[in-house]
Amino acid sequence: MKQTETLIIGASVSGLALAASLQKKNIQYIIIEKQSQIASPWRHHYERLHLHTNKRVSNLPYKKFDSTIPRYPSGKQVVAYLEDYQKEFNINPIFNTEATSIWKENNYWVTDTNQGKFISKYLIMATGAFGKPKPVSIKGMESFPGRIIHSCEYRSGKDFKGEKVLVVGFGNSACEIAIDLYEQAAIPFMSVRSPVNIIPRDIAGIPILELSLIMSQLPTRVADTITTLLTRLLFGDITKLGLTKKLYGPFEEIKKYMTIPSIDIGTVKHIRQGHIKVNGGIDHIKGNNVYFSDGKIEDFNSIIACIGFNNENARIIAVDKNRFEDLKVCVDKQKNFGEDGLYFCGFWIGSTGHIREIAGDALKIAKDIAEKQIDSKA
Repeated sequence: MKQTETLIIGASVSGLALAASLQKKNIQYIIIEKQSQIASPWRHHYERLHLHTNKRVSNLPYKKFDSTIPRYPSGKQVVAYLEDYQKEFNINPIFNTEATSIWKENNYWVTDTNQGKFISKYLIMATGAFGKPKPVSIKGMESFPGRIIHSCEYRSGKDFKGEKVLVVGFGNSACEIAIDLYEQAAIPFMSVRSPVNIIPRDIAGIPILELSLIMSQLPTRVADTITTLLTRLLFGDITKLGLTKKLYGPFEEIKKYMTIPSIDIGTVKHIRQGHIKVNGGIDHIKGNNVYFSDGKIEDFNSIIACIGFNNENARIIAVDKNRFEDLKVCVDKQKNFGEDGLYFCGFWIGSTGHIREIAGDALKIAKDIAEKQIDSKA
């Protein structure tokens, strides 16, 4: 059994940001990580991955990206940055240590792991909102003779060279994977079931996240009106591309539904040029043939399902069910913030970039714990 002032669970972006922020406040902590190294999720992304947010708004506390790094760092460059961050702040996680259950006992948090128990006054969940891949379930998929994989298994379009490949979804991963397939001489199609919001990565050379910092100060409806006008000017009528726009704008999507709009890095241009074809949702599969809800039928060699992830963390926290069921507390960051010494970092989406949100919340959590320590000694 180990005891500490603060326990951080997870040693990727959120956990590292928290460790550095706690150090600056001279707060004792232990950080545990179920994998054998830091930033494990970033090491298993597809090869083409780049941040969709510019590096200026994607720094962690107290350390900027190097000036030699491009505006939109690659996944490998993000990993190198995080490794440098770990070294600079001398962050030493206890690896291969997975939390299996957590409960409150005598004003302390007890975290049971495969390596024993940890007792802490403060507990910070930094595991992130994206855990277990959602299972792929398509009617008739058992009859499909080719590959059907979740996007988490995708590495490179070169593995699909010459194949007709169906990408299911229109999120940021789906859009970049479709481009990668085209660039690597595959023949990509996209199955888009639901209406979408698409925003450009840059406007007149200015990163959209920089503009979002300004527009996020406006009322949601006003910000969405401006964004809709800009995207219509840049993309034209997306219904001509086989897409349908959501009834609400990207700022409302983020604020109300906690989902990220598609940040275009060239997918729209490829669709317009015919390099990527768009169909509707999948009705069913029969052999190589995929039957779409819009009446089209196409045969494919492989299917890549970009359908997202389920959160597996709420199940291990044995506290008030209404408060923590499915981590709904995270929808409103002010509600229950730090209540009973429990914090979450990296579980919500913001209009100014996910990593920027993480960095800000890490500083906020460290400040709150420091203030609680002062109050307890008064």
